[in-house]
Amino acid sequence: MSFKKAEWPRTLRSQAWYGGDSRDAIYHRSWMKNQGLPADLFDGRPVIGICNTWSELTPCNAHLRDLAERVKHGVYEAGGLPVEFPVFSPGEPSLRPTAMLYRNLCAMDVEEALRANPIDGVVLLAGCDKTTPALLMGAASVDLPAIMVSGGPMLNGWFRGERVGSGTALWQMSEDIKAGKMSRADFLEAEQSMSRSPGSCNTMGTASTMASMAEALGMALSGNAAIPAVDSRRRVMAHLTGRRIVDMVKDDLKPSDVLTRQAFENAIRTNGAIGGSTNAVIHLLAIAHRVGVDLSLDDWDRLGRDVPTIVDLMPSGRFLMEEFFYAGGLPVVMKMLLDGGKLNGDALTVSGKPVAEEIEGVRNWNEEVIRPVARALTPQGGIAVLRGNLAPNGAVLKPSAATPHLMKHRGRAVVFEDIDHYKARIEDENLDIDETCVMVLKNCGPRGYPGMAEVGNMGLPPKVLRKGITDMVRISDARMSGTAYGTVILHTSPEAAVGGPLAIVQDGDMIEVDVEARRLHLDVPEETIRARLAAWTSPVAEPESGYARLFHLHVGGADTGADFDFLIGQRGHAVPRESH
Repeated sequence: MSFKKAEWPRTLRSQAWYGGDSRDAIYHRSWMKNQGLPADLFDGRPVIGICNTWSELTPCNAHLRDLAERVKHGVYEAGGLPVEFPVFSPGEPSLRPTAMLYRNLCAMDVEEALRANPIDGVVLLAGCDKTTPALLMGAASVDLPAIMVSGGPMLNGWFRGERVGSGTALWQMSEDIKAGKMSRADFLEAEQSMSRSPGSCNTMGTASTMASMAEALGMALSGNAAIPAVDSRRRVMAHLTGRRIVDMVKDDLKPSDVLTRQAFENAIRTNGAIGGSTNAVIHLLAIAHRVGVDLSLDDWDRLGRDVPTIVDLMPSGRFLMEEFFYAGGLPVVMKMLLDGGKLNGDALTVSGKPVAEEIEGVRNWNEEVIRPVARALTPQGGIAVLRGNLAPNGAVLKPSAATPHLMKHRGRAVVFEDIDHYKARIEDENLDIDETCVMVLKNCGPRGYPGMAEVGNMGLPPKVLRKGITDMVRISDARMSGTAYGTVILHTSPEAAVGGPLAIVQDGDMIEVDVEARRLHLDVPEETIRARLAAWTSPVAEPESGYARLFHLHVGGADTGADFDFLIGQRGHAVPRESH
């Protein structure tokens, strides 16, 4: 930790709008005063933006208006002026074709709103899967003091005495329907128990994973990730964050001071310990590249490989986020990593303290939920990065959610050219497929879908499910929900839509998977592969206009974070020229 506080008092950037007696200053202040703001609020104190992804179309974030009010209390108490503003809210439950298509749009919205307005620091309010990384990406590119408050997970779901995990139960029950093990009436009854309070997924899905990543990176106060959305302590967290951001502005503590290589290494190892979502790979790569940290898939494999998964949460384990919070939450996990020599305790956090000081003295209150290393859920957690002639730029797999005997497998490919082809074929009783086959899905990457939807965890064929089989090897250039599970190889890069080797896999080809050796191999002669690629033409049309065209032309591959090429890096927070 080598941060030096700025001198205070000093002139802040908001004074370029509000300071002095010029025509423009009077113009800016007078319009703000129509909200009933006293004149002395423009006296040079920190102006704090509250960047809110609240939306009733994003159910995970629909309670964030209340948290924004709590942040305002803290800002006022600390002597700042809070100003709340909305940004585009890419909600996972409703957006089609996928919220991932709009993560970069939200990040652009955040960046431009921060730079163009009289803001000295910002509190980022997020919850749903893509809102957390999008807000961190946008704030990182502007590099004004920033701190995050997560919306928190919903309460446990229960159905007939069993825990119902967000998403995880949905995937399991839909497979049970096809296998004839559950009636549709029971499925409809279970629906009522799936989302019984405000908040994001109660499993260690992408929302909870990214809340954990924000905390592990040092961009949120310690303990932020796991507090349930409806717990009063979530409001307290928002209130304290409002106080803290004012001091961060005075100290000039910025994302570039916190988001160091050490912070990203801590986050990667933490992700392995919690059994976090594969989506964290893409999001952390994108955030890192916004602040100039050269993070790669190799870092993910190297840093996470020897980290045991010690958090026993769905989809990898048994429990849910509510129990994780009661057990002590992420600070306990990070303390265990620190004690095991797998965490950099000197990394700076938004508290102004090193992470080791933030987590000192925490205690594990439930060793069933947060397991001792000797009883780890998976001895080697993390994210496995596979390479080979089928994935020259890499593919990822989550070992804690996979079936052990399938981690080394050779099988015959059954190919689906796109998601529509999969839907048309999968329930055909004449489909030549059994549990030894490898299901291959193409054209579902960033450009192919478009946006890289969460369709990689393809449901198994009914005739296989009826045999009692619950997992098969599946390979695609898609993502999967962080709430999903199985031996699912994802993010295969380059994607099929740009001519990656996945594009030329055919029914009957043999594919070899060896997770321990990190190998993903198409067992077809190289000359055959070259000939197929030479004859290949993309089935994905280039959009004619609009945001879809911008996305298609500028999105990077999953292996680099799927950010836009023109958004990588920082563009700073210089005050723009006058508007009048």
